[in-house]
Amino acid sequence: MSNNGSLSNNHSRRHLGSILGSLAIAAAVGVFGLAGSTAAHAQATAGSIFGKAPVGATVSAHNTTGAQRHVSVDAKGRYTIGALPVGIYTVELELDGHVVSQKNGVQIIVGRGFKLDFDCANDQCKGPSNG
Repeated sequence: MSNNGSLSNNHSRRHLGSILGSLAIAAAVGVFGLAGSTAAHAQATAGSIFGKAPVGATVSAHNTTGAQRHVSVDAKGRYTIGALPVGIYTVELELDGHVVSQKNGVQIIVGRGFKLDFDCANDQCKGPSNG
């Protein structure tokens, strides 16, 4: 009879271990699932501004709630300001630390981009030629 009690006791331990293992897996999935939904939520409440501008310039976007982003224009004359909260923005083009162009009333809508090209006189948006 001691064998039956021993078998029953081992079975209970295995069952308890199985339950604890399942709880640990569920907790891990919940934590990582929450992190994924936070990223999805952030993307679902933001938009972007993108376009062409003179190479070497800086493009800034700010709104009245304090959201503000700055990016440098790349070597191909392109810029993207991402993860902007929904709202109305003022976008500025800066060259050598001075604002040379400004666009008011740029509306950012959930999940959408707003294309805003700045004047690229004399092919400034293309960057230096390679040959």
